Amino acid sequence: MDERRRIIVGLGNPGKQYANNRHNAGFMVVDRLADRHGLTFARMMHKGLLALGEIEGRKVALVKPQTFMNLSGESVAPIVKFYKSEPSDVLVVYDELDLPAGQLRMRPKGGSGGHNGIKSIIARLGSEDFPRLRVGVGRPPGRRDPKDFLLDDFTRDELAALEPAFDRAVEGIRRWLSADIDHAMNFVNRPADAE
Repeated sequence: MDERRRIIVGLGNPGKQYANNRHNAGFMVVDRLADRHGLTFARMMHKGLLALGEIEGRKVALVKPQTFMNLSGESVAPIVKFYKSEPSDVLVVYDELDLPAGQLRMRPKGGSGGHNGIKSIIARLGSEDFPRLRVGVGRPPGRRDPKDFLLDDFTRDELAALEPAFDRAVEGIRRWLSADIDHAMNFVNRPADAE
């Protein structure tokens, strides 16, 4: 077994009032990953809620920062340091306005794309060289403020439509763990109906 712990971070805002917000798509994906593998978010460390265990033969720490989105790096950077992991061992899952709802995009590294949670992680890690998985939530209708849109709950219909995307995201993460980022990207980034 590879001894380096992989860290899978879901971004969102803590608290029941935010649980079903579009901005919490990252939390939703890591919750599903934890459920599928019998892991429980039972440990609090460096302002993050952690589920520890093994997936695909690798040690993992699933992390939900409890800092609120814009300060995510305050939780993620100390956890990465604690586990002596490299940025390439960290996969961050988060919501993306610029992708249609339910579309996924995985990249090995890059800038923040204007996402405040990613900005915070880049600033605190001192690196952009970490993989990320974006979950499309779509743009708000009309002239609606994107910030308000992200803090609204998914509708029941939206959540039902996102079910396959959440499942694909979980499978993409498993492929990243079992093989590498290229293998995972080949799966995640192709159209869902291309299989």
